[in-house]
Amino acid sequence: MPDASRLSGVATGVGSHPGTDPRAAAEIVVGEVALPYVPELPARGLGADMIGHAAGLLADVRVDVSTTGYRIGGAKGAVERTISDLLRRDVDAFEEVYELAGLRGRGRAIKIASAGPLTLAASLELVNGHRAARDRGARRDIAESLAEGLRTYAADLARWCGATVVVQLDEPMANIVLTGRIPALTRLDPIPPLPLPDATDLLNTVLDGLGDHPTLLHLCGPIDWALVRGAHADGVGVDPSRLTERDYDGVGELVESGRVLGLGIVPPVPGVSKPVLEKVIEPAVRLFDAVGLPRAALARTFVSPACGLAGAPEAYVRPALALATRAADTIAAEPDAL
Repeated sequence: MPDASRLSGVATGVGSHPGTDPRAAAEIVVGEVALPYVPELPARGLGADMIGHAAGLLADVRVDVSTTGYRIGGAKGAVERTISDLLRRDVDAFEEVYELAGLRGRGRAIKIASAGPLTLAASLELVNGHRAARDRGARRDIAESLAEGLRTYAADLARWCGATVVVQLDEPMANIVLTGRIPALTRLDPIPPLPLPDATDLLNTVLDGLGDHPTLLHLCGPIDWALVRGAHADGVGVDPSRLTERDYDGVGELVESGRVLGLGIVPPVPGVSKPVLEKVIEPAVRLFDAVGLPRAALARTFVSPACGLAGAPEAYVRPALALATRAADTIAAEPDAL
């Protein structure tokens, strides 16, 4: 069974960073958070964004581009090589920084992230131009291929760094998939909502396929708590500022089930004034009070920025992650006193 305790009481990031230098990004991550992660750098262009990065992880699936996005199922080409090269640079930079920090082989935990199967199916095109979400077989192929690719990626990184690898699935389009709002090739051929059991099955195909690696599900936007309830993830990351009263039962059930709740409470971009630790922690405390959870349970959460940091100035990344660490340490040390 995965060791989900690795996720409690720590700070981490969602994944994306501004800038184009993977080594500089890795140095910040390894130096500032207890659960470091391989940063994603979408500013590098084609193949470096969330969808391109995840498409490159698909096992035995060819990736190319069309005028409207990434396309799978064609012949191997330059785009696929570009994606592979970018991922290799990211991993090499992270591994080098991790080793130079003296962390290799010390049994720590590190994290990798990928778009999940629902978001990928909603974003990737088939050879005929239709979104993969429209085709049951294509959806299944994507989930199985992603599970295999992520399992290999995680196993390699675990071996190279001597660490436990946590795998995070990002599902920003889960609600769009479930409510039938995926853009279709034509208005005359809409993509219907994906039934909840099918969506849950796709998620669990990936989550269960990762074996002993602890897993996280990161959600933003409206959350379908029935999907969360059915997903076999060890933890779920949310942005408390986006939650409303309708989400409280889902949050309470998640925490009481023993799974780990991730709190995205650090602003992903700088505001007019410098963030204050007490103000950053306040939404977490307010959420637990509103749900009726004991504040002591906050010690089992983890802290991160609300979403990726790709839209922030490069100078903001280090202080944002340092603030996440201070918030996590404060919450873990004295949750009852908050």
